[in-house]
Parts: sequence; C-alpha cells; structure tokens
Amino acid sequence: MPFAEDLDPPRTSMGRGFDVLSTLAALSADDPDGVSVRDVALALERERSQVSRTLSALADRDLVVRGEDHRYRLAWSWYATAQDLTDRRLRTAGLQVLDELAETVGEACFLGVLQGDSTLTIVESIPRESGMIGSWVGRAYPAFCSDAGRAVLWDASDEEVRAVFARTAFTSPGPNAPASAEDFLDRLREARTLGYALVDQEAEPGLYSVSAPVWDFRDEVAAGVQIVGERSTLQPRTAQLAEACVAAAEALSAALGAPDGRRRDRAAH
Repeated sequence: MPFAEDLDPPRTSMGRGFDVLSTLAALSADDPDGVSVRDVALALERERSQVSRTLSALADRDLVVRGEDHRYRLAWSWYATAQDLTDRRLRTAGLQVLDELAETVGEACFLGVLQGDSTLTIVESIPRESGMIGSWVGRAYPAFCSDAGRAVLWDASDEEVRAVFARTAFTSPGPNAPASAEDFLDRLREARTLGYALVDQEAEPGLYSVSAPVWDFRDEVAAGVQIVGERSTLQPRTAQLAEACVAAAEALSAALGAPDGRRRDRAAH
C-alpha cells in the first residue's frame, strides 16, 4: 500500500518540517514523556526513515530535543515563546473583552492572575457609572477571599490548593471569608458546579462579585474575569452578570487558543 506522501503533491523541506513539528506537538499533549519516530510517521502516514531525517534536522537546529530513550520532545523555547505570547495576549485581548463587558453590565470589570497565594490585577475596565474610584492594576489581594481567587484556582487539584494556602493566614475584613483551605475548597467545588464563582462579602463588607476562569492554549486556567461592585446593586442581577461574565471569559479563552468546549465545566479531580 503506498504511503500518503507518494500520492500527495511534492512538499518542500520546510513544509515537511512544519508537518512533523505540528504532529509532534499534538502527540505530545497526550504523551509528555516524548514521542517516537514511529508514532509521528504513523500519524502522518509517511515513511519512517523520512520522518526520522526530518526530526534529526529539527534537533540539530534545537527546535526539538531527542532524549536518551530516542523519543522526541518540543524544545523548551517553544513553550517559553508561547507563554510570552499568552501573557501579551491576556493584556491586549483582555482589555478589549473587559471594555465590552463593562459597557454591557455597567460595572467595574477586572482580569486577575494567580501570584503565590494572592491574585494580581493585570487589566481593568471601570465605567464612570460604577462609582469605583482608583485603579487596582498591579495590586495584589489574598486569593482565599479575593474576587478572582476561585476562578484562577479553578483547575487546581485539592492538593495544589492546600499547597497554595499552606502559609496563608485566613483573616479578612469580610464577614463571609473562608476560614481555612478546606472551606475554600468547598466553595470552589460549588463554583465549579455553577460554572462561575460568587464572592459575597468575603473581601470586605458590602462587596459582591461574579468571576469565571479563562483558559489558554494548554487547556489550563490562565486568569479570571471578574465583575465587582456593591452587593445591593449586583446581587439582584446575579444571573445576568454571571451569564455575561462567563461569555467574556469564553471569548478571552478563545483568543488565547483554548480548545473548544469543556471550559465551563472543567474541574480538577
């Protein structure tokens, strides 16, 4: 039986290289320990010796790494570049998404990331009618009671959450703040069931927020979108705000190259 390469139009060496790289990346998602030449050849339906030569050439250029087990992996430089692009995209696409969200709901909207046991605001959009004064960009807040805390830890395992809060002092001005890591985990599980997180007077009295996770190209949570304001104003609109917040998080996830589907109900076990 002829191989697919015998039937297709001739490919340039660059084209073959991209084919092999993209196939290696796809296969690596399911096998982080590395991929064999045979695996790549079968996936491409191409002759093994040709794929082997292409992988060797890519390794010579430090684009892939060949282990002692003769299995290939993408070079770390790809991941570093992808992460840098993700960080930049979070800020550029994030601002556009937040501006649209803030215009829709008329409330202050933020994008936060996890930093140690805190959440750090990296983008914000605060409409004049929200009444919120000052900027939160660059400011950190304890993740256990912050508006984005549960969103940014959405895909974390129980063990990872406990590790994040291993040295956290669970003290907050908010009357409803979690009292421990286990308390936080209970609320995180409830949020996953809903598909969004509600933070009701946990950071401070009278403050209310809705948040949702943002996924990246690795299908991991990269940030959390938040709508924040006075409890008396936001709580009666919870359903509407939650729908808008989740839609905004989905839009930003798509901009970061997150896989389709599974983002709303993904939970770590």
